[in-house]
Amino acid sequence: MKRTVLSIVLLLMYTAASAQLFSKEKITNQENFDKDFLTWGYFLGFNSYDFKFKYDADQAIRPDILVETTVGFNVGLVGDMRINEYLNLRFEPGLYITRRNLEYSNKNNIFTQHPYFISNEFRPGDLFREVKSTYLHFPLLLKVSTKRINNFKPFLVGGFSTALNLSSNEDNPEDNRSTQFRTKSSMLFYELGFGIDFYLEWFKFTPSIRGVFAINDELVRDNGPDETPWTGTINKMQTRGVFVNFTFQ
Repeated sequence: MKRTVLSIVLLLMYTAASAQLFSKEKITNQENFDKDFLTWGYFLGFNSYDFKFKYDADQAIRPDILVETTVGFNVGLVGDMRINEYLNLRFEPGLYITRRNLEYSNKNNIFTQHPYFISNEFRPGDLFREVKSTYLHFPLLLKVSTKRINNFKPFLVGGFSTALNLSSNEDNPEDNRSTQFRTKSSMLFYELGFGIDFYLEWFKFTPSIRGVFAINDELVRDNGPDETPWTGTINKMQTRGVFVNFTFQ
């Protein structure tokens, strides 16, 4: 799904860019737009979040946790500060909604033979956990653009962000023993991406693709001194994802 979406977006961006490059029509739209010190806008888009797991040393004998990703929704605002012709500082606060499903492998009965199930009944639902996330995302980004060509301008973007997970159950006293897979509420990320500014007659339209990578561990481990099969072998769990945004300014 992610590859299909990415291919479609790249094809649209390439088609639009080709039309701008080779069109005989050379009318310059929004000629003075980039001369403003501050500009504003909004974005709509979609996301696909994943988890990257790092396991304890003894995890080598256990299968990895599989993550089923879904397509989520993004919406937010854009504030852009011009530094010079090629550099802009951007603040893009937004709401990002997503869901990830974790599937624990029971290959060779490894999961069901965990010491936890010696004294607890195994249920088929123990192999699955649903992780819903609603992030308030606050990125501060540096946008590095090329020189404007006709009515479009490619750019690279990168920076750091923080996010507050409104769906976090970090303070929930119940854990996976009660089917509650817990994640932290505060996250830090670094981000890298690219896009193209298209200067239309009445506004600037910008499709962009950005990768986000967590810096800190998001997992809240199960309670008690004894490990459980859900979090006991995980050393670190970090969010990573892809954003596709369409910005209007």
